[in-house]
Amino acid sequence: MKINCDMGESYGLWTLGSDELVMPFLDMANIACGMHASDPVVMRRTVRLAKENGTTIGAHPGYPDLQGFGRRYIEMDSTELAAYFTYQLGALEGICQSQSTCLQYVKPHGALYNAMMKDDAIFETLLAALSDYDSGLPLVVMAVPDYQRYNEMASTYGIELWFEAFVDRAYDDDGRLTPRSMEGSKHTKLEQIEQQAIQLITEGSVTTLSGNVVSIRADTLCIHGDGVLSLPTAKMLRARLTNA
Repeated sequence: MKINCDMGESYGLWTLGSDELVMPFLDMANIACGMHASDPVVMRRTVRLAKENGTTIGAHPGYPDLQGFGRRYIEMDSTELAAYFTYQLGALEGICQSQSTCLQYVKPHGALYNAMMKDDAIFETLLAALSDYDSGLPLVVMAVPDYQRYNEMASTYGIELWFEAFVDRAYDDDGRLTPRSMEGSKHTKLEQIEQQAIQLITEGSVTTLSGNVVSIRADTLCIHGDGVLSLPTAKMLRARLTNA
């Protein structure tokens, strides 16, 4: 099981996260592409940091929403959405090429990520756009109980899916993330995060906010890089997975 984290989300003089400290503990770096966060300088710096640490580089495209950090849904038709999505992949891949490295997967950010998991039309728009761009790039999606349905849709476009679970977010009884607006939606104590991580690693399940246990099949575990516990969480996960 791999550890992934959202990275490169600083912008101009504004710094977010602890990328240099967290990166050595990661397998996968989801690098923001300039629409919800980041800028060309930050992207280049983060790509170089990932390369130095041997961390796999993934594009982290989102809605064009710097003010809302990409966490606000934006209504777009399929043509517009595909264009914004492709634009971001190309921007990051160009920087990767300039640093003699390459893009290896794609993970949508925030509201776009949630939208594709709720709306099949949006999911298929992203699948089609990714297939047109490079069908060899896997797409990271939420690990949910009905994951096979998503696999079937992705196979139509020749896209491989990597399923991820979250160690720092709470789940509902449908096996999906609770809305950020809901009380208790985010784990704020390392003990909570560690307990959920252990359950995901050893049992392949999570305990929901209501106390039910739901099976979750995951290929990778996500850390939110903007969280204050990102570094201790990364250290804890690396130790747990190394000793698993």
